[in-house]
Amino acid sequence: MKEILLEMGLDEADDEASVARALARKLGTSVADLPACHLVKRAIDARRHRVRFQLVFELGEPEQPPEALGGAQPREVDHQYEVVIVGGGPAGLFCAYELARRGIGATVIDRGKLVQPRRRDLKGLTRHGRVDPDSNYCFGEGGAGTYSDGKLYTRAHKRGNVRDVLELLATHGAPRRILTDARPHIGSNILPKVVTALREHLEQVGVRFVFEDRVTNIVTVGHGSERRVAGVELMSGRSLPAQQLVLATGHSARDIYELLARLEVLLVPKAFALGVRIEHPQPAINQIQYGKYAGHPKLPSASYRLAATVDGRGVFSFCMCPGGFIVPAATEVDGLVVNGMSLSRRDSPFANSGLVVAVEPEDWEKLGFGGVLGGIEFQRALERSALVAGGGDLRAPSTRVTDFLGKKGSTDVPKSSYVPGVTASNIRDVLDITGLPLSSRIEGALREFERTMRGYVTSAAQLVGVESRTSSPVRIPRDPGTLQSPTVVGLYPSGEGAGYAGGIMSAAVDGIQIARAVEQSALGKVAC
Repeated sequence: MKEILLEMGLDEADDEASVARALARKLGTSVADLPACHLVKRAIDARRHRVRFQLVFELGEPEQPPEALGGAQPREVDHQYEVVIVGGGPAGLFCAYELARRGIGATVIDRGKLVQPRRRDLKGLTRHGRVDPDSNYCFGEGGAGTYSDGKLYTRAHKRGNVRDVLELLATHGAPRRILTDARPHIGSNILPKVVTALREHLEQVGVRFVFEDRVTNIVTVGHGSERRVAGVELMSGRSLPAQQLVLATGHSARDIYELLARLEVLLVPKAFALGVRIEHPQPAINQIQYGKYAGHPKLPSASYRLAATVDGRGVFSFCMCPGGFIVPAATEVDGLVVNGMSLSRRDSPFANSGLVVAVEPEDWEKLGFGGVLGGIEFQRALERSALVAGGGDLRAPSTRVTDFLGKKGSTDVPKSSYVPGVTASNIRDVLDITGLPLSSRIEGALREFERTMRGYVTSAAQLVGVESRTSSPVRIPRDPGTLQSPTVVGLYPSGEGAGYAGGIMSAAVDGIQIARAVEQSALGKVAC
């Protein structure tokens, strides 16, 4: 289909008459003779010291009418293939959905709670500093994304049908604008309802869900290359048979990595990134990005994306949350982790982003964090250091950006969106406790970023630590053809926790791919 790109002023893009006239001019026709066309993408272009909306249209009617969105529907399932999915996040949920489209039932196990009781645990986490290791920002219905923003931007289009995932989210309650926004976002106030609707839809066709129980053992039979999955044992004492086991546990289920290591399932260390959250007043970011257009009612809270290379390692912004909040994302009682989120309106007066340094296995191995799980112990060292520096109750250590660049701690810091509170300190003492020069690399990047975004370095901005769960430091390898572990037949590593995704969309797409592989294996068993 032919695409038509329009650049529209801020007060024109939502005016149907203005858009129609612009389309007619572009096509060399009159408004009365304008052919059918539909919007496929909407973006903001803030380059060249002007701010415009970019609208991309396609000629013709949409391939699917609105009522047909969402593709094939789940149908009544049976459980003859004994498929168990561990983890109810996007990888596990969309794996179950794709299997249900094919009439294959699964049992989804999640250690956390349903959306509503999970919400109460998050209040205990933010207001009272109580960490429930099984119900927090990382664990529970919908996984880490449920209460951590719902950003849907991805570059994983080559991995699978991203549009399919967006349509499924839209047909289960997400705003339809995610189908056309260049950087779609749902928000932590809406996404929980979408996740619940997806789960309830699956339950209606016979998919089973088990919450507040976690896997303590994977039962296998056979030896060597013939070893295969036979079932799982749960904390409750319950056992479930499983011919096919999908591991979709997310990047923070450290006990699963430890279990796999004991079972001698192949694991390899994987590069990841860690550092801090940087928080600015949102109006400051708006001014930097929009200039004289800042404050225009048609413009959303501005975002940014930055990257630099310092001493051979990448330093970059991560999970930028315009109009957002910093939240406590710890999963263990003796560590402190921060993350970012925002609501659908993105109207908080703060902007925050991860500011993280890429680290390689060789980096932490040189520091004495050896073995395949050395990256996890490296994370833990920083998280424990942050907890101590914050002073308890999940208060987070914080340093003004200008003090950080002056190589000194702060005696006071700006107001923060982080509800447990921040403690003025020297974040360098937290980051450099292991001996890795994280601070110097962040310092170099900040100086580079200031050249890119004048005003980014300011005493009104602060660094809050630590951001250590950007992705898993472990990969669970899988055969590129069957997508199964090469050491255990019937074991399917999936999503972020397996090292094959990085966010809601790529995890969902990976879960769908796994479902297709599970179906092929199941049908092969029947043929035998």
